Amino acid sequence: MDELPIGRRVAYWRGRRKMSQQVFADRLGKSKSWVDKVERGVRRLDKFSVVYEIADVLQVDVQLLLGKDVERRPETQNCIDQVEVEEIRAALERYDQMSAFFQAVPHSPPLTEMRKAVSHAWLTYQHAKYGVLARMLPKLLRDAQAADSAYATGAEAKDAAHLLGQVYQIASSALRKVGEHELSWLAADRSIAVSQRAGDQLLAGLASYRVGSALLALGRVRPALEVNVNIANRLAPTQFTEQDVRGQRLSVYGMLLLNGAMAAARIGDSATVRDLLCGAEQASLELGGDFNHYWTSFGPTNVQLHRCATAVELGDGRTAVETHEKIDVIGFNAMLPERRAHHFLDIARGYTQIGNVEKASEMLLEGDRLAPSEIRCRPLAHEVLSDVLRRTRGTPPAPIAELAEQMGVGV
Repeated sequence: MDELPIGRRVAYWRGRRKMSQQVFADRLGKSKSWVDKVERGVRRLDKFSVVYEIADVLQVDVQLLLGKDVERRPETQNCIDQVEVEEIRAALERYDQMSAFFQAVPHSPPLTEMRKAVSHAWLTYQHAKYGVLARMLPKLLRDAQAADSAYATGAEAKDAAHLLGQVYQIASSALRKVGEHELSWLAADRSIAVSQRAGDQLLAGLASYRVGSALLALGRVRPALEVNVNIANRLAPTQFTEQDVRGQRLSVYGMLLLNGAMAAARIGDSATVRDLLCGAEQASLELGGDFNHYWTSFGPTNVQLHRCATAVELGDGRTAVETHEKIDVIGFNAMLPERRAHHFLDIARGYTQIGNVEKASEMLLEGDRLAPSEIRCRPLAHEVLSDVLRRTRGTPPAPIAELAEQMGVGV
């Protein structure tokens, strides 16, 4: 987009913000005709003061309007910033698969390289290195889309579709973390269709899990509950399930139940929460431990973490804290950083619910030491920290004040 004239860039960002020309004009104190002329290039923007005012209304960095690289602050290096979100959006908006219907794909990376890149992206996500992931996702999306098109009719078609389905899921999870819920839903929805082409029910089940997570983040709680429970019922392992895939099926099935429990908790349905958690616990016991099948991190420990999280959603901070104190330390420490730091954020919320601001602060700091991006990049963590600061009497302790300053949360 750098080569576009400034008027076209203004129109692009106005569209992204879903503003009509009239609304945009009203916020600027200009006429609709003035906006139209600017966007068509008839009227020049030769005053920096006006450009800065436009950037403020559109909530973008002024450098984006000027077509220059945005200077990133050091503290944002590990988060997904606005430029990277737009690059990921652009990659999701590509429809190269349709172009491939009419002509051959000019280039596609070998699937062996794609497998390594996708595995690396999963590990990057599970270690909560969201900034690193954001910088690799646009290219990974383009490469995976190209591979899916290039191998669409060959013997490796299902493998290529499987890899693209995974990349869409990684993108969905990362975008949801930083509050880009609509884009997260789009990526998850894409993964469902691709997973069906890959012929993998478990990948499709996990795509449904991502859709449910995105719907939950968007406030569409009942559809989120329904999609998780419906697909879980279809994936429930039976005595006829082959042993070599039983653990994978139990893991995907269990995660769908856990996600359903989170949705049920959001609407205060404690009975459904209890039933779904019990089902997930039975699956975890049959699994016999904590595993990372299909990148789920599912097992008895993750079930306990979700007991805490659902209690917090139900407003029962005391139960969440009591459950937290009983979690197996060895099992917890063996989990990947993203999952543990996420739990510390949940428990920080639990402690604020029972008025223990000091312990809530400790949990935020624990999460920050373990996986800084999980705390510093997530809008939810900013809300929790703001709540902690509001409830703190007097001057906040130095470590929490420093964290607030680094996150840009007012003390």
